[in-house]
Amino acid sequence: MDERILREYLQGQSCEAYLALGAHLAHEYGQDGARFTVYAPRAEKVFLIGEFSEWNAWDMEHRPDGFWTIFVEGAHAGQMYKYRVQTEAGLFDRADPFAFWAEVRPQTASILYDLDGFPWTDGAWMQSRDKNYNRPMSIYEVHAGSWRIHKGKSDAERFYTYDELADELIPYVQKNGYTHIELLPLTEHPLDASWGYQVSGYFAATSRYGEPKALMRLIDRCHAAGIGVIMDFVPAHFINDYWALANFDGHYLYESEDATVRYSEWGTTFFDFTKPHVVSFMKSALDFWLTYYHFDGIRYDAVSRMLYVCGREDRGVNEAGVWMLRSANYMLEQRHPGVMRIAEDSTTFLKVTAPVVYGGLGFDYKWDLGWMNDALDYMMKRPDERPAFAQKITFSLSYFYSDIFLLPLSHDEVVHGKRTILDKIYGSQAEKFPQMRAFWVYFFTHPGKKLSFMGNELAEFKEWDEKAAIGWNLLDFPQHDAFHRFAAQLQAFYETHPSLYENDYNAAGFQWMDLKHTGQCIFAYCRDSLDVNRPEQLYVALNFSDRPMLDYRLPVCKLGVYEEVFSTDAAEFGGEGHHNPKVQTRLAGGTPSIRVDLPAFSGTIFRRVADDLQ
Repeated sequence: MDERILREYLQGQSCEAYLALGAHLAHEYGQDGARFTVYAPRAEKVFLIGEFSEWNAWDMEHRPDGFWTIFVEGAHAGQMYKYRVQTEAGLFDRADPFAFWAEVRPQTASILYDLDGFPWTDGAWMQSRDKNYNRPMSIYEVHAGSWRIHKGKSDAERFYTYDELADELIPYVQKNGYTHIELLPLTEHPLDASWGYQVSGYFAATSRYGEPKALMRLIDRCHAAGIGVIMDFVPAHFINDYWALANFDGHYLYESEDATVRYSEWGTTFFDFTKPHVVSFMKSALDFWLTYYHFDGIRYDAVSRMLYVCGREDRGVNEAGVWMLRSANYMLEQRHPGVMRIAEDSTTFLKVTAPVVYGGLGFDYKWDLGWMNDALDYMMKRPDERPAFAQKITFSLSYFYSDIFLLPLSHDEVVHGKRTILDKIYGSQAEKFPQMRAFWVYFFTHPGKKLSFMGNELAEFKEWDEKAAIGWNLLDFPQHDAFHRFAAQLQAFYETHPSLYENDYNAAGFQWMDLKHTGQCIFAYCRDSLDVNRPEQLYVALNFSDRPMLDYRLPVCKLGVYEEVFSTDAAEFGGEGHHNPKVQTRLAGGTPSIRVDLPAFSGTIFRRVADDLQ
């Protein structure tokens, strides 16, 4: 055992506790076996049980600092084990908090596993990756258990394995133009319906989809294909099940002694970050996934529950949670400088994406849930109602540059009666599809990196169900197939036009061109590459009205010839096929503009191509 790591663990300073705690293959006393170590300072006794003892209880050595340890001669990878903890209330069998693998639910035993020795091939990728501020980033959010399923199989066999996902998900992501995959939590969890957000094993890749090294293969293959992988992670709370972390040593080891701040609205238990060993536990878990699995980013779930007491601003700032976030993010930046840290947070807490040394929380991105809520609310309105709600489209740009925002259309928006993105949009089915295309242009041309949940690209009508695959059958229907192709082509357009991504976080790269026609549901703006060597200005005109805007004067910055380079009304996307020809600018009141037609429910993009018509 590494005494330094154990000492730092108790001090809240460790980010490598996984190297000393848990079960590790070892050679001691001239014998091969495994060393087991667990922290349970208030337990009366701790025993090790497992396949190597025929599930008989073996006494573990008790150290004065609260650790219990034992070396088991002949123990080998693949064997199951648990800790039997004796408390004032009786004996309880516990999973290893630091286990690297576990039985498939509903079984709960930990499994001895050797994580070392995976033949990574992604050295060049790891050296070249960065925060993607000046690169295109379009994230495909995926629930591994329901992207595809094996039809007609039993509950245990319906899941795609990590290797099967690699075989099918990677080419799909490449074909459709996504740059990254974000996987809903893959840490071990007992309940499928929690989608991974009620965690039992913070160091164990869920066994539902295969062994841990199969997940490594998936990530390695993603990197070989030029795809980054982001892990969704749950640092705020854990499950209450008696066999996991809750009341681990007969007392509140990971949670608060104060019942008023102990439990979440999801029926889970909050971590108590006033306890130094809990800080070490979480910092080590974060570091673990980046070190062993080569994830390119970590999305922190439910950050508000760490910023404020029980996630409620009226109960005050959770100073321990804030300290934990700053400490963890500072540590990760030092150890994994190319990895993105992303906050799911909708609070008004300041400096979420500012560096820790400047008083910030140290995240690289923050989800812009305000943009998402406003934009979807606007699309839910009838066209005749929309003029009164124009600020729902424009307001995001008034605060966008105060933090580094990422635009999410996540899984949370297509479940629990909220309806899918397409179904939220006002109108008949025939009206919904052109509006969805126009909204998608707004999504991809608004500043900020993008995240979209699986199924959005199919224009799903049915809400997501974790027990079933997304609606691949929809591609048999012309409207859905056309939207699917549209979404892929729009992503390709986005990735090949630097003005849409190089200056996402520079206010000079965005300019409103027309806010005088919001009463007609018209919005126009310019995205500028700000590159003197490769100048590019794209002009976006959105018509969220059910009426066309004919002979519309679109203001532009420079005189010259402009052409339409993208239109949601293209026939191949299911539109009416209207196309604006090349057009020369005209002066109106000293302002150059071009005369164009904007079809109803459309998004059209224009670009300057010459000084004058030939």
